[in-house]
Amino acid sequence: MDTHSLLDTIRREIHRRRRMSARLMVAFSVVTVLGFSAVCGSVLLDMRRGAEDLARQMLENLAASIGADIDRNVELYDASLRSVASNLLLPELDSVEPATARLILFDHLASAPHFGTVRVYNQYGDLTRDSAVLHPTKDNRSDQPFFTVHRDQPYFGLYISDPQQLDGRYSVVLSRRISGPDGQFLGVVAGSIQFGYFQDLFKRLRLRPNDMIAVIAQDGTLIVRTPFTPELIGKNMMFTPGVQKMFEHRSGWFDGVGTLDRVERMFVWSDSTKPLVVLVAKSWDDIYAMWRREATWIGIVLLVLATFVAAVTVFFIHEIERRAQAERRLEELATTDPLTGLTNRRKFDAAIDTEWRRAIRQNTPIALLMIDADHFKAYNDSFGHQAGDQMLVGVAVCIADTVHRAGDCAARFGGEEFAVLLPGLTAPAAEAVAETIRRKVEQWSDVEGGVTVSIGVASTTPTTPQHWHDLVEAADRALYAAKELGRNRCVVAVRGEVTLVA
Repeated sequence: MDTHSLLDTIRREIHRRRRMSARLMVAFSVVTVLGFSAVCGSVLLDMRRGAEDLARQMLENLAASIGADIDRNVELYDASLRSVASNLLLPELDSVEPATARLILFDHLASAPHFGTVRVYNQYGDLTRDSAVLHPTKDNRSDQPFFTVHRDQPYFGLYISDPQQLDGRYSVVLSRRISGPDGQFLGVVAGSIQFGYFQDLFKRLRLRPNDMIAVIAQDGTLIVRTPFTPELIGKNMMFTPGVQKMFEHRSGWFDGVGTLDRVERMFVWSDSTKPLVVLVAKSWDDIYAMWRREATWIGIVLLVLATFVAAVTVFFIHEIERRAQAERRLEELATTDPLTGLTNRRKFDAAIDTEWRRAIRQNTPIALLMIDADHFKAYNDSFGHQAGDQMLVGVAVCIADTVHRAGDCAARFGGEEFAVLLPGLTAPAAEAVAETIRRKVEQWSDVEGGVTVSIGVASTTPTTPQHWHDLVEAADRALYAAKELGRNRCVVAVRGEVTLVA
């Protein structure tokens, strides 16, 4: 075989191997993308189920907590009604003065801002005693349901009425039968709980616009609801399949649509055997909001990954000679904080070491800002880790928008702490930069929930015996001073003492 034939053979073999490598790489890329897609799809499904389970558990706890508060107040008020009904049978009650009789009957009533007065009606429905006044006005309620139910059903127990206007306020009436020693009907003792109690109870909760809480009586009557909807108050909701299901099972949940707003929600109740059943609901959009954000990010990451794998495949097939450029790119990524896009701690240490040495050689000042997000842990606990990450990104944007010089270095120092290296700046100049950053964060925080930063400023003209760690320590002490002085401010370190900057 001559030399040319041998060369041709070698070229064909190389070409064949390249084609085989290309096919294997394409196959590997496809398998990799499909594998990651399957894993991500499984994770997303698990996350979706987890979001549902978490929402259901949260709503169950909320319903149980509200229900327990309502039950406790109803039982407390019921105990007062039973006490009045029992004391009315005391034989000496008719022989004492009206004021003394009023004390005997009503002195031990449960007191709360939203508990109405307790009134006693005789067997004919006439008002005979009132806890609010010594001599009640004439009034007959023999036609009212709270009276007739006890007159006609001796063993009814505690009666809770439909919502109604009572003494000029929306209330529910609670009543008990007064029975004589031989069981004869002697009248009714009745009181009320005003809607203000329920409204105050709901106001203590942090509800989203589409959240709903309803209190429903055992006959299906809607007692109260938030958001408050007057046209639904007092309406019997037994016609809805969800409420029917609620009374068929002691606890559970169902998927339903709002009667008026047509919003799809998850409805949850914890105990439908109580006199007043608490039904809480959250819209599916709110339940899946965080999951959708995570799914979007995962989808983006997966798309980026697929694109990256395809690009790498083409890259290794057609542009192997550019591997050095890719390695430089990887080195760049290794020195950048992935969340904020600022320089990471590793790159920052290298930068401050270089600039420190340069400042010693040229006898020029070097300044450092240490920046810390105020109340970050409380913000993170209140709004979640994703909101905390977004807050850090916003602070980083404000810093990057202020620091423009070629030698400057803005870095995420760790957690919620940032560092800005300002070669060549004295303390007043560095202070001006710090104030600009603080004001930008403060203006941005007016929209994003009250986020502020505290900044420690230090500047020095270094000498050979010193080390740049001294500058970091001085700026760090100034930062802690800013925290102690009330946060949302800058403090400049000046040789062992700190000077406040507004």
